[in-house]
Amino acid sequence: MHFEILVEDISGAKALNILVPKIINTDDTFKIHPYKGIGKIPKNLTGTSDAQKRILLDRLPKLLRGYGKTYPRGSEDFPVTIILVCDLDNKKLEDFLKELNIILTSCDPQPETRFCIAIEEIEAWYLGDITAIKKHYTNAKMAIMNTYINDSICGTWEKLADAIYPGGSQKLTTTGYQEIGREKLLWAENITPHMEININKSPSFCFFRDKLLELTKN
Repeated sequence: MHFEILVEDISGAKALNILVPKIINTDDTFKIHPYKGIGKIPKNLTGTSDAQKRILLDRLPKLLRGYGKTYPRGSEDFPVTIILVCDLDNKKLEDFLKELNIILTSCDPQPETRFCIAIEEIEAWYLGDITAIKKHYTNAKMAIMNTYINDSICGTWEKLADAIYPGGSQKLTTTGYQEIGREKLLWAENITPHMEININKSPSFCFFRDKLLELTKN
């Protein structure tokens, strides 16, 4: 199986480049495609957006149509599955998945596709393995991490920042968007190498892991 994995930013791509090889078989392959933000699903699914901007949901209808033509579902010569990984943020999961499936069903032919949504953000996957966080951030504040409920809507990256960033999320927020992005990239680089995929407590990570496992067994 080959996986084409679409992710909303570079920190997510860094995390997945480390995590995916821990899950799939050595004879399976994958390619990560990072975008420059999540954006919004266009109301006109037949419309197109500026490819240079590389905004994930803005581009998704065109991307899935293209994948469907190149790798139609059921092709046995070179089985390919498209995996969308993005944050739920403040959206309702049921409504968001419905919108994504409308895009997929509009494709003719359809690509084999799975939608894997990090709830509320990909930092939930890191917080699903507190031991991995502690292995790099040895001074992490356990009192803060122990208050976290897995996959809760609580300001997830801020919760992680409060536990491991000097001055917490309040300090990090004052540094600006680019610095927050750089810090999130460091979290991906420093935490994911230590993560154990079989003990993670994040339901949305387990969903992602299990979908990959199901597909590699076929």
